[in-house]
Amino acid sequence: MSKAEAGGSPYAARPWLEHYDYWVRSHVNYPRRPLHEILRLTAVEVPEQRATAFLGAHLTFGEIREQADKLAAALAALGVAQHDRVGIMLPNCPQYVVAAFAVLRLGAVVVNVNPLYTPREVAVVGKDSGARVLLTLDVLAPVTLAVKEQTGIEHVIVTSVMEYSAAGVPCPPVEGAQRLADLLAGVGEVDLPAVEIAPEDVAVLQYTGGTTGVPKGAMLTHYNIFANVIQTGCWGHSELRRGEDSYLLVIPYFHIYGFTVGMMEGVWRGAQQVLIPKYDVEMLLNAIRDYRPTFFPAVPTIYISLLNHPQAKEYGLDRIRNFNSGSAPLPVEVIEQFERLTGGTLKEGYGLSEASPVTHTTPALSRRKPGSIGLPLPDTDIRVVDLETGESEVPVGQEGELCIAGPQVMKGYWNRADETAIALRADAAGRTWLYTGDVARMDEDGFTYIVQRKKDMVIVSGFNVYPSEVEGVLYAHPSVLEAAVIGVPDKYRGEAVKAFVVLKQGAAATPEELIEHCKLGLAEFKVPTRIELREGLPKTAVGKILHRVLREEEQQER
Repeated sequence: MSKAEAGGSPYAARPWLEHYDYWVRSHVNYPRRPLHEILRLTAVEVPEQRATAFLGAHLTFGEIREQADKLAAALAALGVAQHDRVGIMLPNCPQYVVAAFAVLRLGAVVVNVNPLYTPREVAVVGKDSGARVLLTLDVLAPVTLAVKEQTGIEHVIVTSVMEYSAAGVPCPPVEGAQRLADLLAGVGEVDLPAVEIAPEDVAVLQYTGGTTGVPKGAMLTHYNIFANVIQTGCWGHSELRRGEDSYLLVIPYFHIYGFTVGMMEGVWRGAQQVLIPKYDVEMLLNAIRDYRPTFFPAVPTIYISLLNHPQAKEYGLDRIRNFNSGSAPLPVEVIEQFERLTGGTLKEGYGLSEASPVTHTTPALSRRKPGSIGLPLPDTDIRVVDLETGESEVPVGQEGELCIAGPQVMKGYWNRADETAIALRADAAGRTWLYTGDVARMDEDGFTYIVQRKKDMVIVSGFNVYPSEVEGVLYAHPSVLEAAVIGVPDKYRGEAVKAFVVLKQGAAATPEELIEHCKLGLAEFKVPTRIELREGLPKTAVGKILHRVLREEEQQER
C-alpha cells in the first residue's frame, strides 16, 4: 500500500517489513479454531513428550490432556457451561495447565486471578467477572472463602503445591472447599458436552489496570490468543517441530505474558515447560543447570538479579538459545551487561494485556537496535498520534501515543463500554485501533521506541521528563541495582523529579553522588532534585516496579 493509497499516512508504507528475518512472513492466515485444540493436536502428535517439569515430577502431554478432560467433565457436573467464568488463582504449576485447558474445553472463560491478591482484590475481580468457580491453593483458600458470599462464586476448588511434586503430598481437606484430586477421581468415563466455540468467543478475562486504577477485564477471544501464539511462533522459528524445545517459566501463567508466550506457545510447540512457582534466584539457576532450557522469557528485574549473582555464569546461562524481556522497559546498560555475561542476545519485546499480549519484538538475525522494542509482528500495524487529541498522526521520529491494530487486539473491556470506547477507536476506514497509553516514536526503519507511559510522564517547568530516561542514566552507575523515578509537586517548577534507588549488595553511593552522576548525562531540568535510597522497591507479581505505589507513599508523607 502506498502513502497515497492510505490517505498520506506516514506509517502506511510499513518500513518494518524490510527488516523481518528471512523466514518471517508479512501475512499469515490465523486459525479459527478454539484454543483447546492446541493441547489436543500436541497430545496426538507427541503424547509421551514431557509437558511439565515441576519440583522433581513430570507430566506428559497425554497426561495433561487426560486430566484436563476429566476436570472439564467434573466442572460440567458442577454446572459450568459455555460462557461461564471460572477463576484460576494459582502460581506456575501443572494444575494451572490442566485447569486452563479444562475451562477452555467447555467453552467457558478463564479468569486469571493473582495469587498475591488480598480478600478485597479477590472480591473485586470475583464480583466484576461473575465467576462461578474458583480454583486455588489450599493455603490461599481462606482469602477466597472470606469473600465468597460477596461474589457469585459457588464452588471453591483447592489443590496444593506439593500435590504435583515428586513428593506427591496430598492436598489436605479445606472446610468449605472441594479438592481437585477428589473431583478428578470422581470422573469415570469422560463424556464431554459438544460445544460450538466461535473464534470471537471470549476465552480469557485478563484483568489489567490494577497498578493504575480499578482493574478492568480485557476480553481476549480464542482468535486473539491463537493468532498471537502463531505470530510469536512464526517470528522465532522457521517451522513447527514439536518436542524439541524446553521453556524455563518464572513469568506467571496468571499474567498474559506467561499465559500466551509461556504456556500456550509452549504447548503449541510441544515444549517441556520447567515451572518455577515463585521467583528464587537459586531455584532458577538450578533449573538452568539441570534442564538446559532453550528459551527463557523474563522481565528486567530478573535479568538484573542474575547479573548480580556471583556464580550465575557457572550454571550454563551461555547455553540458552533465546532470552526475551518484556512487561517493563529494559535499560540498554542491562542489555549490554547481560550479553557480555552470557555471550547471547537479550531480545526486548513489547505488549499489553489488551493485545494478548505481544505486538513488537526484536529480530533474531536482521538489523537490531538496542533500546527499541523491535518491529511489529506480522499483520500488526502501528501509528503514532498526537498526545492532545489522539487524532492526528505525528511524523516519523516524533513522539506521540502508540496505537496498534492487529488480530491480537482485544474485543473490549468486560462490562465497561465507557473504557472500551476510550481504548478502542475506529478510523475513517473502519479499522479498529488500540490506544495503548504509551508515548512512543518510530524511526524511518520501522523500529519503535517506548518513551514512557502517558500517566507516568513528569512535567518540569513545562518540559516533559520521561522517568525511563532518568532511570536509564541511574542504571549506568556501577552501584545502582534498581531505580524508579516519579514526579513530586514543586511550587516553582510545578513538578520535580524524585528517584528511588536500591544499591547493589556491598556497594556504596550517596544521594549526592548519584545526583552528580545524573548531571553528566541529563539536562538540568531532568536531574532528580531528591534521591531516596531504599532496601527494595514495590513490584507486581511479574516483577514490574510499581510507580503508582511510590507516588501514593509520597502523597501520604506530605
